[in-house]
Amino acid sequence: MAKRFQVVIVGGGPVGVALAVQLGMRGMTCGLVETRTDSGRIPKGQNLTHRTLETFYFMGLLDELRAARLMPPGFAIGEITTYRDLNSPYFHAPQGRSMVHDYYFQRNDRLPQYQMEKVLRAKMDALPGVESRFGWTAKTIEQDAQGVRVTIEKDSQKETWEADYVVGCDGGHSLVREQIGIARGGTDFDELMVLIVFRSKEFHEGLKQRYPERSTYRAMHPDLKGYWKFFGRIDVGEGFFFHAPVPKTTTRENFDFTRMLHEAAGFPFKVEYDHVGFWDLRVAVAEKYQVGRCFIAGDAAHSHPPYGGFGLNNGLEDAVNLGWKLAAKLQGWGGDTLLESYSEERRPIFYEVAEDFIAKRIRIDGAFLDRYNPERDKAEFERAWKEKETDMDNRALVYEPSYEGSPVVFGPPGGKSTAHGEHVFKARSGHHLAPQKLSSGRNVFEELGPGFTLLAFDAGDAAVKAFEQAAVATKVPLKVVRDTYADGRTKYEARMILVRPDQFIVWTGNTAPDNATHVMHTVAGRGPVM
Repeated sequence: MAKRFQVVIVGGGPVGVALAVQLGMRGMTCGLVETRTDSGRIPKGQNLTHRTLETFYFMGLLDELRAARLMPPGFAIGEITTYRDLNSPYFHAPQGRSMVHDYYFQRNDRLPQYQMEKVLRAKMDALPGVESRFGWTAKTIEQDAQGVRVTIEKDSQKETWEADYVVGCDGGHSLVREQIGIARGGTDFDELMVLIVFRSKEFHEGLKQRYPERSTYRAMHPDLKGYWKFFGRIDVGEGFFFHAPVPKTTTRENFDFTRMLHEAAGFPFKVEYDHVGFWDLRVAVAEKYQVGRCFIAGDAAHSHPPYGGFGLNNGLEDAVNLGWKLAAKLQGWGGDTLLESYSEERRPIFYEVAEDFIAKRIRIDGAFLDRYNPERDKAEFERAWKEKETDMDNRALVYEPSYEGSPVVFGPPGGKSTAHGEHVFKARSGHHLAPQKLSSGRNVFEELGPGFTLLAFDAGDAAVKAFEQAAVATKVPLKVVRDTYADGRTKYEARMILVRPDQFIVWTGNTAPDNATHVMHTVAGRGPVM
């Protein structure tokens, strides 16, 4: 007989396991299947954003995640950008994501993806409603009006899993995406890239003598037309990885990788290799993230070069966004529009990330290197180089994803879901809630509930009661947090703020809405009140 779950997850990388944790913590049953049996040792996906650390806080894994890092506490996370090589007199040390610390409840962090996966897998294994099968492979996906069926195989064994929904978290070559017929498109730079994982204490010492402490080092060479030579730390002392373009005929056997590393560094050093691999420089975004009862998330939905840590962090945000919505639908209080909003919210974000924050950045860097050269005009280059550091910091400030155009958010007229925005403390529908201290001394994030939360700052009893009654009538889980409208809370510029389970705001006001039941129906994806 077929096994029955509420959700089947195909793919057991960080996004698939994070989704299983999200669902399992909400009492859902799910089966996860993954071909790999371990996480490997390739140090990808290291740069974890403030928002991702908030996610780990709400999964109860914050301490475990920070304890799993390989870099020592307090070591600076950020980049050094140089002209030509790392021995250049021209370099930037932009503030980057440190400029937005105050707008999130948790600070960003850095650790290899395989360390993060260990933390997530341990949590998943402790959840009674989740069954995982590592070493098994999904072969077919079928769906109809009643549910989905996934066949999985291992050697001569074969099983069929049935569920209400299936989510493909199975990477860039996704079986789920292929079988439900979703196409992908994006910019292909037609470049072969190398990934080198190596150890060198001499390289570490060379960096320490030249630069302030940082986790990544980027060399902008004029011959590369905007593509990077990029070093990243795995630990502090000897572990590094390196990305750079190479000729398309390059193999492990026919290329001098040591010479390439030395040229990018601008100085020689001893090196021991742990891994040499290759990847294609392109961005790809699926045309939609849902077909019927089937969804895709993470690299199955969007993939791009490992620039800026956008891929993993956006994949984890996919899991958070979809997880509570699937649970809401399965628990009976969420509607079909809520599920449809997953694609409508998340796809525009990554489309803009791919084209505006990655592909456009490569083009801008290429144009800069064509236009300015210290050997042609030193003074002109130095003026432009100084201005470029400000541009780097601006990118961190304007990356502020929001869902103003979502059908389950009371956004402004003409609002849209976008990756571009401005970090402010004002509470805005469709945007991430900024942290603030309550009069108790606790942060508002420490009081948010697993369902919806109504923040009521000196709001009238009748206004609060209207939401409480609407929540009961619609069976939408709601927690009310009362406090004074004073101190830093006035920065919200609203006395009443309705926050959904992923800490994004769906409605704001100073008094109760004309119809609180209509609000709750809408944010739960059940349409207007009839």
